[in-house]
Amino acid sequence: MKRKYNIIIALVLVVSVVISAAFMTGCTKTPKKNVIKLGLCLYRFDDTFISNVRQEIEEYVKEYEKEHEVKINLEVVDAKDNQNTQNHQVERFVSLNYDVLLINVVDRFAASNMIETAVGAGIPIVFFNRKPVDDDLNRADNIYYVGAGPKSAGIEQAKIIIDAYNKNPHSIDIDGDGVINYVLLEGEPSHQDSLVRTEWVIKTLQENSIPINKLNGAIGNWERAQGSALMEEWLKEYKNIDLVISNNDDMALGAIDAIDRAGNITGIKAVGIDGTKEALDAIAEGKLLGTIESDKKEYAKAVVELAMSSIGKSTLPNEIKAKLNSRNYDVEQIPRTK
Repeated sequence: MKRKYNIIIALVLVVSVVISAAFMTGCTKTPKKNVIKLGLCLYRFDDTFISNVRQEIEEYVKEYEKEHEVKINLEVVDAKDNQNTQNHQVERFVSLNYDVLLINVVDRFAASNMIETAVGAGIPIVFFNRKPVDDDLNRADNIYYVGAGPKSAGIEQAKIIIDAYNKNPHSIDIDGDGVINYVLLEGEPSHQDSLVRTEWVIKTLQENSIPINKLNGAIGNWERAQGSALMEEWLKEYKNIDLVISNNDDMALGAIDAIDRAGNITGIKAVGIDGTKEALDAIAEGKLLGTIESDKKEYAKAVVELAMSSIGKSTLPNEIKAKLNSRNYDVEQIPRTK
C-alpha cells in the first residue's frame, strides 16, 4: 500500500514539474512580431505615373518599418482597368482581415461597393490619385484621399506655355502668323483630373491673352500609344500645328513619338503633366517643353502615414497634418522645364 502511495506521489510531482515547465516556457516565449497588412489596389500596373507612385510607396513602407520597428505586409494587386475585378480584390482583402486598403480606384463613380465592404468591416481606406465622388468620400470618418489638385496643374501647365511665348513668341508660334495652333490630348472622360486640367489650362491661356486656336482634340485615355496614334493622324491632316497640350506625360510623349516617326517635322512643342521619369528625360533632351511634376515621394509618404495613423500605429507627421483638409491631402506640384 505504501509502495502505491509513493508511486502516486511521484507521478504527481512529475506532472507538476511538466506543468510548471510548460507554464514557464509560455511566459518566457518571445511573442510573435505584429504584422500590419496593407492592400494596395491599383487601377492599372502599366500606367507610368501610377507605376512611379507604386515604387515610392514600396520604398516608404521599408523606411516606415525601420523607423517604427514594425513589420508591414504590402500586397499589390492590378485591377487591369476593370472595376469588377477591383471590387473582388477588395472583398478578398477584407476577408483576410487586412488592416488598411490603399486604393487607386478604376471608376471614381463606382467606389461605393468597395467602401461599403471595407467600412462595414471597420477597415480604413486611403484613396489616391483618382478621387471618388464627395458623397462616397464622406460616408465614414476613416476614408481619406491623397491627390494633386487638377486645377493648379492646369494653371501651372499654362504658365509654362505663357513664359515660353513671352520670352520668344516664335518659339511656339512656328510660322509667325500670330496664332498658336494647338491640338489637345485628353485623359479618361470620367476622370476628374482630365476635365479640370483641360478647363484650367485653356482658361489661363485665354485670361493671359495668349493667341490660341484649337485645331483638334481627342481622348487618349492617358496612354502613350493612343497619344501617338492621334498625333499621327493630326500630322497628316494639319500642316500648321504649333503646340500639343496633353493632360499627362505619356500622351505627350506619344505625340513626340509620332513627330519623330514623321522625320521631317520640327518645331512643334508639347507640354504634359505628372513629372514621370520618362518626361523629365525628354525635357533634358529638348523633346518636351515642360511638365508639372507631382511629388511622388510626398504622395507615398502621405498615403502610408495616413494609413498608419488611421489604425493608431503612429501619429501623423506635422507636415502631413498641416496640409490635411477634411481628410483630403493635396500633393505639391512643381513646374519642370529645361
